[in-house]
Amino acid sequence: MARFDKASASTNVNPNGSTEVVQPPSDSVSSLSFSPKANVFVATSWDNEVRCWEVIKSGSNLNTVPKASISHEQPVLCSAWKDDGSTVFSGGCDRQVKMWPIASGGQPVTVAMHDAPVKELSWIPEMNLLVTGSWDKTLRYWDLRQQSPTWVQQLPERCYALSVQYPLMVVGTADRNMTVFNLQNPQTEYKRVLSPLIYQTRCLAAFPDKQGFVVGSIEGRVGVHYLDKSQKSKSFTFRCHRDGKDVYSVNSLNFHPTHHTVATAGSDGAFNFWDIDRKQKLKAMLRCNQPITCSSFNHDGSIFAYSACYDWSKGAENHKPATAKTNIYLHQPQEVDVAPRARK
Repeated sequence: MARFDKASASTNVNPNGSTEVVQPPSDSVSSLSFSPKANVFVATSWDNEVRCWEVIKSGSNLNTVPKASISHEQPVLCSAWKDDGSTVFSGGCDRQVKMWPIASGGQPVTVAMHDAPVKELSWIPEMNLLVTGSWDKTLRYWDLRQQSPTWVQQLPERCYALSVQYPLMVVGTADRNMTVFNLQNPQTEYKRVLSPLIYQTRCLAAFPDKQGFVVGSIEGRVGVHYLDKSQKSKSFTFRCHRDGKDVYSVNSLNFHPTHHTVATAGSDGAFNFWDIDRKQKLKAMLRCNQPITCSSFNHDGSIFAYSACYDWSKGAENHKPATAKTNIYLHQPQEVDVAPRARK
């Protein structure tokens, strides 16, 4: 486990007044995950690293302190925390999932394997299991006391996105499949639906009330989908992350942990806050000069982290790491920007 140089700074500010995180990755960020217990977060990146920072609030200012990092053999694509904030899980192109006991300063160990890159993972505290989704077209459930998965679930296609709000789990795969599981009976698909969006699934998030999910596509559109047939009329789609005829991918969807409004982030370099119950945009933020690849709220929603970097949408031939710096920013949203507004 590598240690960062000890440093603390918060001097660089972007157009939205967000704080720039010190010592960012050297290549594009693939996931951001906050601890459920503290203002500590990790970033996974295409330079094979998982890095951790602590965020220190000083009045209205934020300071970031790099803590430590670990390495995979190939690019890292996903991350998740254990519910007690003690441990980080990470998976990626080396087909491994590593468990990093970050609170104790322990060494990472490999706890899961797939036959192709690991794209998504989530710790499920109600089951005391880790679930992992891969481009090998399987979900695998892992009891960390065992070397083999407790169950392997075949998926219709490669796993692109996964979200858990126990007992609801939604998995988005290639070919626009949305596979829904009731984790009280995880060995059987609860329902399979076609994405309400006609283009490739990029991200998704299960409703906090477990009644459905939101899904984002590469075509600048978000689908709001209710699972109960009696609520089907409430389902809808809306356009976002567009500029005239230019259409950008929706790369990240996050529910605010207390207000349950939604943040979208896209390849246009913008992030916006929405009240999907009222079908209302709450706040549109100024664009960064690079795509936003991923984002995450902290445990109480007072900090919104997002990464501005190359999103690979124009291929490896257009990736210019010497001139396109990777940045991670921390934004402190105003209450009026993320709280539902009273009905008139």
